[in-house]
Formats: sequence, structure tokens, C-alpha cells
Amino acid sequence: MTKILRARLVFPIIGAPIENGAVRVSGNRIVDVGPWKDFEPASEEEITDLGESILLPGLINAHCHLDYTDMAGLLPPQKSFTDWIKLMMTTKAEWNYSEFADSWIHGAEMLLRTGTTTVADFEAVPELLPDVWSATPLRVISLMEMTGVKSRRDPRAILRDNLDHMATLPGGRCRSGLAPHAPYSTAPELLRLTAEMAQRRHLLLSIHIAESAEEFAMYAEGRGTMFDWLRRNGRDMTDCGNASPVSQLADYGVLGDNCLAVHVNYLAKGDAKLLARTKTNVVHCPRSHFYFEHQRFPYNTLARAKVNVCLGSDSLATVYKTRRQTVKLSMFDEMRTFASAHTKVSPERILQMATVNGARALGLVGDAGEISKSALADLIAIPFKGKARNATEAIVNHEGDVTVSLIDGEWAIVPQ
Repeated sequence: MTKILRARLVFPIIGAPIENGAVRVSGNRIVDVGPWKDFEPASEEEITDLGESILLPGLINAHCHLDYTDMAGLLPPQKSFTDWIKLMMTTKAEWNYSEFADSWIHGAEMLLRTGTTTVADFEAVPELLPDVWSATPLRVISLMEMTGVKSRRDPRAILRDNLDHMATLPGGRCRSGLAPHAPYSTAPELLRLTAEMAQRRHLLLSIHIAESAEEFAMYAEGRGTMFDWLRRNGRDMTDCGNASPVSQLADYGVLGDNCLAVHVNYLAKGDAKLLARTKTNVVHCPRSHFYFEHQRFPYNTLARAKVNVCLGSDSLATVYKTRRQTVKLSMFDEMRTFASAHTKVSPERILQMATVNGARALGLVGDAGEISKSALADLIAIPFKGKARNATEAIVNHEGDVTVSLIDGEWAIVPQ
């Protein structure tokens, strides 16, 4: 059955808001969008009037760790980023399969309620797949996390195991990709092999990079807390002291239009142009950035170089939480946090970072992050009684849940 959704305001993102607008959905695709007056509903069409609402494309979360949702408040900020890594490793070692599974599902439920329809998720526990996919209507890209420095396993075996598991996963709404954790935790050979395989098979590749000042000092200067810790633990440090983390990734062939470079908080001269030239996508996680008290995110430098910058939530393990406070995974919260830290960036640009920019990063241009003919029917709605000219600001500053969610043409949150 064809669906028609009518709303006070339809916000396509790629065009001007449409007052008293409507969207027609057939199957899992949008087939028409425009003013309500131009629609001539057939008798068999299902019509849903959302009233005083903004209907917009579902939000895109380009970096998340659903496995760690229930770690909210368990990891207080540490004196150094290296100390936080140690605490995280200890915490993960204490969890069992059921705890990770419950955490994943709780995180997916949060994202759904707060308007995300597509998420790129770092998967540290691949055994969860594909069972957890069936527990959510979200469009999930599960990126198989790989390390190997501590285990000292053969890089080819690590990659092969992940590819073998990916081959067993079903197709459809959810898919998988590759995620070497970070250059400091992943052997150079594994980075090279993963980059080659991702290009060959047209897979998405995601990696944490230039996240902390300690990581930057380790690579650019061959010193610092992280350098000393990893050297004591037997890591081969010959790749350190010569170049920035970003330029190291370029040497390994990791950068490219299929790459999600996550965080990128610390740049050397020329790094932004290198990211732009290779068409690498950068994923910024505002609340995680605040939690670690990193230096100011270099948005202006990246934007001037015309790097595609999108937004992610990271995990609730890296969201600051007081004892009495409740936190949740929410791209609205990420947009508001970014807006408060970058007051000169327009609401329009911020909203694009959570929609069309994310779609570009995930290889979903024309499919997600926008309302247009032939795009996927991934739609959400929030209450709105204001004027159309204030709609973008209202979206960025929205707090709470969405009232409606449609994913792949099916109701994920049914209108009341």
C-alpha cells in the first residue's frame, strides 16, 4: 500500500522547506514530494496527517559503539587518554556476551527514539551479528573492529577471520564493513591489507585517527605517554616520530572516499588538504570531544579545505554524566553540543552534517539524508508550531524523542 505523510512543514534538506507539504512513499522509496495541494490521493492510499510537525529525513550517525551503551557513567574522565584506554580495556574484559548484546540493543533503541535511521557502528563483538540486526529496524552498517598489536596475531589471519564472518551475514537493510581500530593499536601491515581489501570489494572502512594529543605526539615526535606505554608493552615503534597520524594513514593507503576518519582532532600542516585531496570523510563526535577536553575541533580548517565533515555519537562511555543525570544516544544532542562550541557555524550546515554529509560518507548519496524522489523512505518527525524560517534552528535545538519514524518504508515509530 502506498503511504502519504502530510505535515505542517516538509524539510527536504536539499531544498527549501515546503509549508503544508506531503511525501508519498511506495514500498521502501519516496515517489513524490511537494505541497499538499498538488497531491491527489487515491482511495486506497494510506494518508497520515502529522499536523503541527516538521517531517525530515532520518538522521545519520556516522560513528557509534552500540556495544558500550550500558557503560554510561562507568568510566570517569582520566588524567590522560592513555589511562582511559587502560580503564576501557579492563572494563571490556569484565563483560560477557549477554551484557554486550543487551548494551547493543539498548543503544539501538535510544537511536531509534531520537531520530537516527542509519548508523555506522564499530563492532567489537562480531559474534553479536546478525542476531542484533533483527532486534532493530535501524539501517545498520556494522564495521568489524580489528586490532592485533596486543595479540600479535598474523595480520592476514585477522583480516581473513573478519571477512569469513562477514560472508555469513545476510544481505538487506543492514550490511558490514571493516574497521581497523586505530593506527596505534593496529599493525601497519593490517592497515595496508585492510585498505587494499576495502578498495577491491567496495567496502566502507572506518578508523579512529588523530583523536588525542598523545597519539599526535607519538607519531609526529616519537614521544609522550602513549609512546612510552606502547613501547613498554612491546609494540614496534619504528613507525613513530616521522609524520602526523593522518599522513601515516595516507602512506598505508587507508585514506579515500570509502574511509571514515573518526575524530581527527589534531592536524599537522597540510593534513586537511591531504584529507580533501583523497576525498576522505571526517566524523566528529561533539560530546565525546567535550568529555576528553580535547583542543578545539579544527572544523574551520577542514571546511576551508572542503573536507566532508559529518557527525557521530561515539559511545555513552565517552559522554560526561553526573551521578543523577541520564544520558542517551542522540544526534540532536550531538548537533546542539556542536552548535554551542561553534557558534559561527550556521544551523543549516550543522543539520547537513547529520544528514546529507553523513549520507555522502556512507556511500548513500541520493538514498539517505534527504527527502527526494527515489530516495529511501527513511523519515522522522518532530513537533513544530513556528515559522518556516526558524525550522532549521528548531531542528538543531530539538530535545527529546521524535514523534514518528519510518525506516525502509515501514513504521518504526507509529504516529499517535
